[in-house]
Amino acid sequence: MDLQPEELQFLGMADIIKESISIPKRSPRTFYLITLTLIFPLSFAILAHSLFTHPILTRLQDPTVPLQSQSHEWALLLVYQFIYLLFLFTFSLLSTAAVVFTVASLYTGKPVTFSSTISAIPSVFRRLFHTFMWVSVLMLLYNLAFIILLVLIVIAIDTDSAFLLFISLLLAFALFIFVHVYITALWHLASVISVLEADVYGFKAMKKSYELLKGKVLMAGVFVFGYLSICGLINGVFGAVVVHGDGGSVFVRILVGGFLVGVLVIVNLVGLLVQSVFYYVCKSFHHQNIDKSALHDHLGGYLGEYVPLKSSIQMENLDLYSECNALDGQDCSKIHSQMAK
Repeated sequence: MDLQPEELQFLGMADIIKESISIPKRSPRTFYLITLTLIFPLSFAILAHSLFTHPILTRLQDPTVPLQSQSHEWALLLVYQFIYLLFLFTFSLLSTAAVVFTVASLYTGKPVTFSSTISAIPSVFRRLFHTFMWVSVLMLLYNLAFIILLVLIVIAIDTDSAFLLFISLLLAFALFIFVHVYITALWHLASVISVLEADVYGFKAMKKSYELLKGKVLMAGVFVFGYLSICGLINGVFGAVVVHGDGGSVFVRILVGGFLVGVLVIVNLVGLLVQSVFYYVCKSFHHQNIDKSALHDHLGGYLGEYVPLKSSIQMENLDLYSECNALDGQDCSKIHSQMAK
């Protein structure tokens, strides 16, 4: 990102995507290795897990399968799903940590290598996981509230009024999608905040994300909805052609499956890059300074480098230094005392 911080706020959606796509060109080897070791396994798992669960689900729906065998199939399905979810969220957080750290390093002019990115991941992962747990609690409460809403709608509306029931359920699902997209946007931005801002992760990152999203909710919603829609489309085509495509040849199914995995890898990489750039756009939109020197030192802290005191200060508060130039010594000392707190 060669633009000045104050210019980032004027980037539109197309500009953000264009800027995001250009970032890997600045360190192609690093992004190639990140994609190969983290994003590719994540994308492959998202699509390939249905290849393992589909035969199990088929046997469970077969009325001729004995009850004892069905119990075994249910146990096997639960094991597969548990391993899949564990793998999914682990590699999702690892990919986020790697891409956000690398983009920030390039932004501050810090030397970027794949080994330095991998070295930083353990410290970054802990903060991201803390934030993820808060998002999980929020998602759990939100889904519980949605289920309660559906039950109340069914109870409150007479089943004879089929049209009214249909409209009510349609509106409820529309609300569900809207809130789900918003929480997802909140999570993605909070993930970037957890990596880049000192002592801000978990609930603090969620709160900070909520503040930064103000004025950019529509843009964030379009990004998230577009990403989820593309992923859903890829999953749908994969399921129809590769998983359920019994009529096609094995060669065609392998060819289509490999192509779709490659497309999903690109979509996930671009999504993580957009997520990173969008953070800087939101900071610029709210006129919050991004001190590259402080951010450079903060990133170095993940690698065990010496971190000056200033990197522990919230980046948006660093503009208080400039106020000292217009004040006398006594007032300036008060500002330094305020920042020290």
